[in-house]
Amino acid sequence: MHRWLMTGVVFIALMPLPALAEVQPIRPSIDCPADLPTLTILLLRDLPSYANRVTQRSFTGLDVAASRPGYVLVAGRPEFEPLSLGPGEYLPTIETAPQQIFFTTLERQYVNNRSIYLQHYHWVFLSQESDGWWLVTMRSQIGDLPADQPPTPPQDTSDGAIAQAIRLWLRDCRNRAITPPA
Repeated sequence: MHRWLMTGVVFIALMPLPALAEVQPIRPSIDCPADLPTLTILLLRDLPSYANRVTQRSFTGLDVAASRPGYVLVAGRPEFEPLSLGPGEYLPTIETAPQQIFFTTLERQYVNNRSIYLQHYHWVFLSQESDGWWLVTMRSQIGDLPADQPPTPPQDTSDGAIAQAIRLWLRDCRNRAITPPA
């Protein structure tokens, strides 16, 4: 940028910007997968980092053990066979029913200066619209790690950290801002 001063008036000459064809993106962009298995593989690959960012952003910074967030270490074991919802359960208001995904996460939390590992089971409902995939609702339960206890009953976790991470990832996917498969 150059400036010329002429009788109290400042003129700014803008240098030409490089042509858009010359600008290289940080990473190549890809379309959000239309098929659920491919979408799920990419989602589960990225979910731990998205979930950990969500929990760290929500952490108040107080050094209170009860408020210290845990960490998602891995997400995997997807299954796509839908369960029957039965009477009185969620009934879609659109013609196409949401797609169901089941997966697990292994999480590490710190309690009393020691780490514990928890396995969470997640039941996710996604809807594919003309502009991409959207999270409809989510249920989760804590598994039997480390004790030999039965899993907890499913809880509505549609507003939890994993659901928020899924929403953020789906937003990035719709905007072609996810890393392509390796």
